[in-house]
Amino acid sequence: QVQLVESGGGLVQPGGSLRLSCAASGSIFSVEHWNWYRQAPGKQRELVATITRGGSTNYADSAKGRFTISRDNAKNTVYLQMNSLKPEDTAVYYCKAEDLDVRNYWGQGTQVTVSS
Repeated sequence: QVQLVESGGGLVQPGGSLRLSCAASGSIFSVEHWNWYRQAPGKQRELVATITRGGSTNYADSAKGRFTISRDNAKNTVYLQMNSLKPEDTAVYYCKAEDLDVRNYWGQGTQVTVSS
């Protein structure tokens, strides 16, 4: 089992920045992929960024060049640095951990609102 707690969301103006955190506990050693997803009202949940056990990263086209996923192994925390935020980035952001047996663990989500 892996437990995830997101934090760092809030209200930010267009062009601003936020850093989301995902604090993990439990069987972290078994996690193969760490992901950030988001879900806007009335839309399906979508993958934003992934970082693998080996440190490789991938991003959705909408996130490339603006968002950075990173991991601090000492703190058991995964981050999503979001810059140049746009109103269309408004969503609930979720952290997901996928383990070696392809079991998925989700956090409770953190709201990000980009508005002037």
